[in-house]
Amino acid sequence: MIIEVDPNSEVPIYQQLRDRVVEAIASGALREGSPLPSTRALATDFGINFHTVNKGYDLLRQQRLLRINRKSGAVVLRDAHSGPPAPEFVADWTGRATTLLAEATAHGLTREEVLEICRTVLTTFDEGQEESR
Repeated sequence: MIIEVDPNSEVPIYQQLRDRVVEAIASGALREGSPLPSTRALATDFGINFHTVNKGYDLLRQQRLLRINRKSGAVVLRDAHSGPPAPEFVADWTGRATTLLAEATAHGLTREEVLEICRTVLTTFDEGQEESR
C-alpha cells in the first residue's frame, strides 16, 4: 500500500493519513488483519513527527478500523466483509454525510450531480473490492 500526503494541503497531515487508510480499506487494498507500518517508520518515510502519524492512527482506532498493540503494531480491524457496522457508526456517519451534502448544495451542485459523484466514487470502491477477492 502506498500512502500519499500533500504537506501543502489545508487538510492536516494526520487527517490525510487517516483518510488514505480508510480509502485503502474501502478499495480492498487493505483487508482485515493487514498490518500497517509503525508510526516511527511511517513518520520517517514522510519526514514528519511520529506524533502526527500516531494521531492519524488513533483516529482510526477510535473509529474501530485499527487495532493498535505494542507488540503487533497497527493492524486493520475490519473491512467491508467484516459484517454490519455498529449502530453508533451509522449515526455518526449520517451526521457527517449530512454536512458534506449540505456543503455540495451550498456550493450549487444539483441533486443529480451529487448523486452522480457518489455513484462514481462508490464504483471505484466496488471495483477495488472485486479485484482484492
